[in-house]
Amino acid sequence: MRVFKFGGASVKDADAVRNVVKVLKEVGYENTLLVVSAMGKTTNAMEDIINAYFNDKKEIPSKVAEMVDYHLGIVSELFPNAQHSIYKEIKILVDEINGFLVWNKSPNYNFVYDQVVGYGELISTTIISAYFKEIGISNNWLDVRNFIKTDSSYRDTAVNWERTQENVTKIDKKVLNITQGFLGSDDNNFTTTLGREGSDYTAAILAFCLNADSVTIWKDVPGVLNADPRYFKETQLLNNISYREAIELAFYGATVIHPKTLQPLQRKEIPLHVKSFINPTNKGTTVGKGVGIEPKVPCFIVKKNQVLIKLSSLDFSFIVEDSISELFKLFHQHKIKVDLIQNSAISFSVCIDNKFGGLDAMLLQLKSKFKVAYHENVSLYTIRHFDTQSLETLQNGNELLLEQRGTETVQLVVK
Repeated sequence: MRVFKFGGASVKDADAVRNVVKVLKEVGYENTLLVVSAMGKTTNAMEDIINAYFNDKKEIPSKVAEMVDYHLGIVSELFPNAQHSIYKEIKILVDEINGFLVWNKSPNYNFVYDQVVGYGELISTTIISAYFKEIGISNNWLDVRNFIKTDSSYRDTAVNWERTQENVTKIDKKVLNITQGFLGSDDNNFTTTLGREGSDYTAAILAFCLNADSVTIWKDVPGVLNADPRYFKETQLLNNISYREAIELAFYGATVIHPKTLQPLQRKEIPLHVKSFINPTNKGTTVGKGVGIEPKVPCFIVKKNQVLIKLSSLDFSFIVEDSISELFKLFHQHKIKVDLIQNSAISFSVCIDNKFGGLDAMLLQLKSKFKVAYHENVSLYTIRHFDTQSLETLQNGNELLLEQRGTETVQLVVK
């Protein structure tokens, strides 16, 4: 069995949905499970609804209407019959969103986020499953929340592998299945999410539990590139990457593969293909067991909107194990993701991602024990397999705040 993952860009409009059909007809869809994301920028639209719920409830109807109109525009192109049952199915899902926003009493943003945002995936897969049936492609629509079970750490949950494995074995491998990425459910059957871009991880979880032959992530790029074309002018396709090298790239922030995706695939040596939905028969990139990276060229990774914090002791005492342990407890407490650390006898520098907004509260606690300086909106660049020319490219014209260098990797924090 194969697992295919189609992201938001691959289903952003009616033509894109038709192209998914074209891809499947070219590469086959027997014994295949499709993991599909929300359409286009729907996740952002769902986040707007959530923000309206917390900040200005009068805005909720218009935000919901914008999201619905976007999907109905796609539906009207795919289904000539205005009386098609898909319209009723979408209405049921939208009514569930509105109903939750009325009866919910929880002030927990992360809980509310997970209950609302996942409807992007539910609506997307409902439309695609119905369209496939409309054109004669038989399929089973699966609610992934019935299969992937997690804890209750909303927005960044951990998978209960034992229960998930038990559930996934019930999936019929002999037919085309369509399900959602990004989502799971906890012991109370509340929706949970696997972290932003978690649809890749969903595909890996299902592939692991199904003992799949392979996973293919369909992108709007030809495969895994040595740099993000949004930030770097010249990029190169990487033909083959080992699991270890891909995990290194993902750890440092390469966005083409979700950081959690690779571990379950590596454990069972399930190959991961990253291919273009524009040119589906092209080879793309294969991640698997074997040689590190081919071709071996510098790989550039950038994380924007980071915060660099520099701490020094108030009394010139050493910052050693006890102090560092206390710092990491604070990071964990405030859900701060650490991307780089550097320390000396009396100073400690850390580059962080303030994804959950805990920075201000943490700084207050830090200032009671350390001298604190920080820079917001900095960029963290990582170069794997760096050389002199690649370093010069990044340092040219940028204010360098911190550098950390190893044998294979260099990291630069610049403003």
